[in-house]
Amino acid sequence: MIQPPKSILVRYLLILSTGFVVGDVLGEEKGVDETEVIGPVRSLEEFQIVGSKEAIFTLPGSGAYLSRDDIGNLQLDDINKILRKIPGVYLREEDGFGLFPNISLRGVSTVRNDKLTVMEDGVLTAPATYSAPAAYYSPTAGRMAGVEVLKGSSQIKYGPHTTGGAINYISTKIPDKETGLLKLNYGSNNDRRIHGYVGQKFDTSVGQVGFLGEIFHRKTDGFKTIDGAGDYHGSDETGFTRTDYTFKASWEPDTNNYNYFEVKLSYMDLHADEGYLGLATDDLEANPYRRYAASRNDRIDTNHTNIHLRHIVELNAEMKLTTTVYYSKFHRNWFKLNDIRDIDLDGNGITEGREDDPDASPIRASLSGALASNHDGMALEVLRGERAGDLRVRANNRDYYMAGVQTSFEYFFLTGDAAHKLEAGFRFHSDRIRRFQWHDLFQQDSEGNFAPPVRSPLGSDGNRRQATEAIALYVEDKISIGRWTFQPGIRFETLDFSYTDFTTDGSNLPTSGGNGNLKLLAPGISSTYQYSDKVFFFAGYHRGVGSPGPRASIRNGVTEEKSDAIEAGFRFDNHRGIYGEAVFFHTSFNDLVVADNIGGAGAGETENVGQIRSRGLELLFGFDPANANDWGFRNPNSIAFTYTKATLVGDSNSQNLDSIFAGGIDGNRVPYIPEFQVTFSTGLELNKFSAYLNATYVGSTYSTASNSIDQINPTTGQPDARFGKTASHLTIDLSANYELRPGIVIFGAINNLFDTVYTASLHPHGPRPGAPRLATFGMKYSF
Repeated sequence: MIQPPKSILVRYLLILSTGFVVGDVLGEEKGVDETEVIGPVRSLEEFQIVGSKEAIFTLPGSGAYLSRDDIGNLQLDDINKILRKIPGVYLREEDGFGLFPNISLRGVSTVRNDKLTVMEDGVLTAPATYSAPAAYYSPTAGRMAGVEVLKGSSQIKYGPHTTGGAINYISTKIPDKETGLLKLNYGSNNDRRIHGYVGQKFDTSVGQVGFLGEIFHRKTDGFKTIDGAGDYHGSDETGFTRTDYTFKASWEPDTNNYNYFEVKLSYMDLHADEGYLGLATDDLEANPYRRYAASRNDRIDTNHTNIHLRHIVELNAEMKLTTTVYYSKFHRNWFKLNDIRDIDLDGNGITEGREDDPDASPIRASLSGALASNHDGMALEVLRGERAGDLRVRANNRDYYMAGVQTSFEYFFLTGDAAHKLEAGFRFHSDRIRRFQWHDLFQQDSEGNFAPPVRSPLGSDGNRRQATEAIALYVEDKISIGRWTFQPGIRFETLDFSYTDFTTDGSNLPTSGGNGNLKLLAPGISSTYQYSDKVFFFAGYHRGVGSPGPRASIRNGVTEEKSDAIEAGFRFDNHRGIYGEAVFFHTSFNDLVVADNIGGAGAGETENVGQIRSRGLELLFGFDPANANDWGFRNPNSIAFTYTKATLVGDSNSQNLDSIFAGGIDGNRVPYIPEFQVTFSTGLELNKFSAYLNATYVGSTYSTASNSIDQINPTTGQPDARFGKTASHLTIDLSANYELRPGIVIFGAINNLFDTVYTASLHPHGPRPGAPRLATFGMKYSF
């Protein structure tokens, strides 16, 4: 039996302080031969949470791995379309391009990914993961080398938001030899894309050194058209420009113990002409890709800076240590139409609040109320530019900061007939969000012309700071005995919260604040049984937790969200093109945390709204008859099927009448979780030519927990376009590729081949269409 070296803690601290191990600091004890099977391997899987397609087969829970080919075959950079191939993943589209994804795993809330732990290369990506997880940043899927998803076994290692699972984006790695890519696209609506990288590793006198430089750029005019009104002639500029720059450098010094150092620097800049406003139902049916003139100033500008410093060391044949220091800074200002502050009711061109009558008062209207014909349709006429009114356009200006250090220690050893992979992890993390918002008030005349805006004091529409310092610890032991594997583990986090509210009159002075603490505990266990090299069974139980933001916890007493999840399933793979997976899951969510300001669906207060139970069946089946019968080409086919019954247990506790969960009663369905979802994929791969087709069916969903089918808020009785259902729909995507010569490929793709018109969401404010038929073609050169 292998004995651990003495004074591990002393040596562990020594390693952290000195950077790497030289020679035999921890000795040369090799142990028994079996460690060659269970010991560390020199790979970069520490950057990943699944590792590879092959690793899926023995995963102790449900998960998925999508490679660069899986993403690139259909020329996709929309994360919504990419994840459709994975059962148990639900997506609420918003902008049609995947800029602001709303992802759910196994029936949890789909709001801005705030129930998920989202990472890039194993490091948290939400700009303020604890203080404000529902931020408007998502890694650019088009530059990724892969995407990984863990649903049932992620709660121990990957926090802090563990009630909904984990997603990891895998960036382009530094290649071992000189490698490069240049990919150019042009498509519908003047859509232009450039993706390129170059990198290599080479030997030097101090060891092996590597680098990678990468750029991804996309610019499109968008698929919507803004109405003209008055002197404004309308616009087709409803798209976005997004650019990512990434640089990596690595060093593997010539030491007896394997060491790997990597630095990663990245910067992202986004400008999008997008807002929250949807369409009235009649207008959506007549022209789904129209935008009202009142939204012509809507735009969002963001930038994101990210730094990772990572070190991996094999202490000896049985021990490995991985440490990452990370920092990110994110700024966003979404300048978008917020509401109607006054309406001209009598048609004389003067809004009610500016009438000579001293008893007159302004007529307010929410955007979703206007779309549902509030005020006898006159509010909608203001949005169309057909009636005088006052429009408030809010600058949702926010800054985010995040920094931390995380380390994991792996120890491989034997006890009798049992092989162990013991892993312990630690993370210290600090983040904050600074909200500093204002608005411009536009007076619109009867023709739809805007007068010069009147700006409110800076900070008038939100002026506060929230911060969190967190310490997270986990321990997990993978115990293998013959064909059985058991993997118990536990995660503990302690969070120190603080918040400060500031004056909203422009003086920017603190008015109130507070401090608080929250402790979170999440145990779990998985077990597996490998019946043969072709059949594998797994089952597990895990507790998940999700923390509220600092202000909600301290001021409003919002407690952590908790989940109890069980799953059981099996996989098979005959290694000749036929594989599959079947998983049953059951998750109970308690004290569900809902931030009802997200998506424009409330007054801005986070609350615990009650309990949810989500259960269902996930099926994945793949087959390649050409491979199985040695036909000389490939014909990969797969079906991903999900059945989910996600319902409220008891009535909703929501006290906010505008909340997406207001009015929910026992047994009602969870918003935006379809009962059925199916994706069928097929492909044809010849020597130089390949073609792929994806067909996705998404069932109907309710947009609120009240399960109302009418555009009426049942708790207030007021018209509201956020209430109702989205209809089921089927979309088909098609692509083809042809290799002109080695390294040069031309390609084309059509998304939504049959131009299916469907309502993707009723949030943030009213019905919004999914993307229409969009085509792209281009060329790829690689070496």
